[in-house]
Amino acid sequence: MVFISDQAKSKLNSIMKEEGISNEISFIRFGVKKGGCSSFSYELTFDQKQKKEDKLFQYGDMKILVDKNSFPYLAGTTLEYSGGLNGKGFYFKNPNAKHTCGCGKSFSS
Repeated sequence: MVFISDQAKSKLNSIMKEEGISNEISFIRFGVKKGGCSSFSYELTFDQKQKKEDKLFQYGDMKILVDKNSFPYLAGTTLEYSGGLNGKGFYFKNPNAKHTCGCGKSFSS
């Protein structure tokens, strides 16, 4: 499973509303790609198409997709959000990450 904190969910809902994106027909996509200063970097996007091999997780009206190649790296991960003057914005708390970079946008496993 992947998880989403209440703060991240609230912020994503706010962004979706501002962008005119309906969570009835749209998904939040979590993923990883090769690159970044620690081997892999996180991806967080909106998507309107669910692929056959995607894993779907639902938290209320929020639907999260994770592609089959990213899931082993993201299993147990929580999307968090921290705002304010010293906030990080969105970041992933990933129990599979052995090393993360200083900005929190990439990791190695």
